Amino acid sequence: MPPFPAPPRPLTPADPNTRAPAMLLAAGRGERMRPLTDSCPKPLLSVYGKPLMQWHLEALQRGGTRQVVINTAWLENRIVQTFGDDFGLEPLLGKGEKLSKSESMQLRYSLEGRDFGGALETAGGICRALPQLFPVQGSLAPDVFWVLAADVYTPGFVFSQAAVTRFATSGQLAHLWLVPNPAHNPRGDFGLDTTTSLALNLPKDNPQPRYTYSTIGLYHRDLFAPPWCTIPPGNPQGVKAALAPLLRAAMDAGRVSAELYDGPWTDVGTPERLAQLNVP
Repeated sequence: MPPFPAPPRPLTPADPNTRAPAMLLAAGRGERMRPLTDSCPKPLLSVYGKPLMQWHLEALQRGGTRQVVINTAWLENRIVQTFGDDFGLEPLLGKGEKLSKSESMQLRYSLEGRDFGGALETAGGICRALPQLFPVQGSLAPDVFWVLAADVYTPGFVFSQAAVTRFATSGQLAHLWLVPNPAHNPRGDFGLDTTTSLALNLPKDNPQPRYTYSTIGLYHRDLFAPPWCTIPPGNPQGVKAALAPLLRAAMDAGRVSAELYDGPWTDVGTPERLAQLNVP
């Protein structure tokens, strides 16, 4: 690998332009959720009467996010038809209230199914969406964006602008939220140095505790450029690429931070987990 690049240009702590766009990952087929996903995209499965993806959109809107790019593939027209181009949190407003255009959240779509016949995996999908994420309209933090998976239920998570500012001034390439290991992932994904708040790429035989990646993180676009990633912005060839190798390389260079999140969190990966969530 070439020499590590210099840290990205940080914002100053007083910089008011701390809003960041978000990328919502919604392209997967949901094989483990079959037969439910044979006719319904996984992000539209209902949790407490709302599409699973809507919980994230509401939380992003509450946190001040104004631009979201959603990548899609399987039954992608259903997702576009359900949410459209603007999201306004109408279910949370009082009767007769409406959000202004500036208060609502603009939704854009990266249609991987239409363009390439299927999902491009996480890093491939992010690279494909970069031209839609940047530049974006409004006062937004340059080069910093949220990434989250549409099939995780975490109703208490706060997408705060304070977190965006801290990350933008850190010089790191990613900041991950980790959760205690669920039963289906007992060995976890990454370690955490509680002294430095760095995420650790631990060998499998390392006795240090690992935690599970919540699928929520803040990212700097430099992670999706050389030397970390060789896919060009826009991913014109539709290269499929996983995110984990990029993260592990950046962890080895001390360029990924993390923190533990101990609020409610469920990877809605099977019909049984979905049914358990919906128990009154």
